[in-house]
Amino acid sequence: MELIIAAVGSPKRGGVAEAILDYEERAGRYFRLRTIEVPPAALTDPEAERARSTEGEALLRRVPETLEVIAVTRRGKPMSSRGLARYLGDLATYSMPGAAFLLGGAHGLSDRVIERASRRLSLSELTLPHGLARLVLAEQLYRAGTILRGEPYHKGR
Repeated sequence: MELIIAAVGSPKRGGVAEAILDYEERAGRYFRLRTIEVPPAALTDPEAERARSTEGEALLRRVPETLEVIAVTRRGKPMSSRGLARYLGDLATYSMPGAAFLLGGAHGLSDRVIERASRRLSLSELTLPHGLARLVLAEQLYRAGTILRGEPYHKGR
């Protein structure tokens, strides 16, 4: 089963970027994980809708049609760590090709991405910088892998 993290922009250098790469590498031990980065639209805040549209089209072009699309947005449905693990386990159990988690840029995800998504996932009700959202997602994918294999990383109930 393939998992994709498709994000607008690349992590900046420093602690968050290193943590993202670390957790994406860790998650790659459990899933065929691939990351896709598209450049942010170089548009001003008054052109936010156009930026979302440009970035959204770039994300969707890079995601295979066979994968389930999950829009990562604060307006999505929250999921527990165990819930995410169950969802990924179900994808594998039913021989689904996999899922693509789409993360927007500074202005969020376009309406087209939201409409294309079969699920909307909220990592928090807070508005997170997209680098931090990517870190949380990568860590949760790693955690899901450890839960599915019964490894001791996850201490929650």
